Amino acid sequence: MSKGWESKSIEEQQAERLTQAAAPKQAVPTGRVEEAEKKRKLQALQLQRERILSERTSSPHRRTALTNALADIEEKLAELGWTIHL
Repeated sequence: MSKGWESKSIEEQQAERLTQAAAPKQAVPTGRVEEAEKKRKLQALQLQRERILSERTSSPHRRTALTNALADIEEKLAELGWTIHL
């Protein structure tokens, strides 16, 4: 069985490396990456918010913890430019 570099001739290997080096690298624009990251964060925070809002509890300690968590999530959402849509 041949492995990697051993299976090709030296000339083919060199030609392949030159082709790869000469090919222009297609970089993703920074704006798109940042926008995608912001969108992902917004979606994750919205899901967390919905989960907290859907929880029901009779424990005052748990209710306080959920209220604090909700306030924290909504603060993070506001920092990302999110507003409550009713």
